[in-house]
Amino acid sequence: MTVVDAHHHVWDLSVRDQDWIAGPELRPLRRNFTVADLASEARAAGVDRTVLVQTVTVPEETPEFLALAAEHDLVAGVVGWTDLTRPDVAEELARLRELPGGRHLKGIRHQVQGEPDPQWLLRADVRRGLAAVAAAGLVYDLVVLPHHLPACTKAAASLPELTFVLDHLGKPPIASAAREPWTSDVRALAALPNTVCKLSGMVTEADLASWTVDDLRPYAEVVLEAFGPRRLMFGSDWPVCTLAASYGQVLATAEELTGQGDRTHIFETTATRVYDL
Repeated sequence: MTVVDAHHHVWDLSVRDQDWIAGPELRPLRRNFTVADLASEARAAGVDRTVLVQTVTVPEETPEFLALAAEHDLVAGVVGWTDLTRPDVAEELARLRELPGGRHLKGIRHQVQGEPDPQWLLRADVRRGLAAVAAAGLVYDLVVLPHHLPACTKAAASLPELTFVLDHLGKPPIASAAREPWTSDVRALAALPNTVCKLSGMVTEADLASWTVDDLRPYAEVVLEAFGPRRLMFGSDWPVCTLAASYGQVLATAEELTGQGDRTHIFETTATRVYDL
């Protein structure tokens, strides 16, 4: 089976700090992670294409990621960042696509999870930026916490021309085993046809040291039923996943959670279609 990894990161701490990597629990991530570091693990796991996703909200990162995509065949797409509230966001998206590797720009993401306003996605200036993302033929990745999900649903309903991709299942509280209101809110989002979900980030929402596949299964079953395999895609969330599991373990866990059904969509064709890889 050919696999597309629809969600991973890289960073070089000599270029800029990753200020979100703080505290003893995240200390293993305070080193450089490169495409070359990922390549051997990905190839061994049968992964032949990936989507590189932004990590920090600085304008310099996206051009750097596009250049990496131009240099490395493994990276087939980039989800970058730009300030959605800037008046010239449409022009900025066009400029990014003219840069070296610009054809690899497939989506935009912002750390909504860090916004104090749970209605941030519904602000008029943000909505105008999201409309520009849609007009540019790009998708929008949602990195949110469970309490942001109602706003995600309202935003997706108001912009049917834009595909919204929910990263990490919306970060359900797996470690505490709580399921509501996350389950109801995810199902409401999935009811909209312009939404897609990544089967990613689960091991780091569980207990890092003692998680089991059975801990993850109830949450995977919700998104499998709500989105279906044609709107679900695998992502490793490497290297963040290494806090709890190896790259190979994350992929094997996703395969176990999805059973023997139609895996082709989850592990290849959904990402290929959504990100136009």
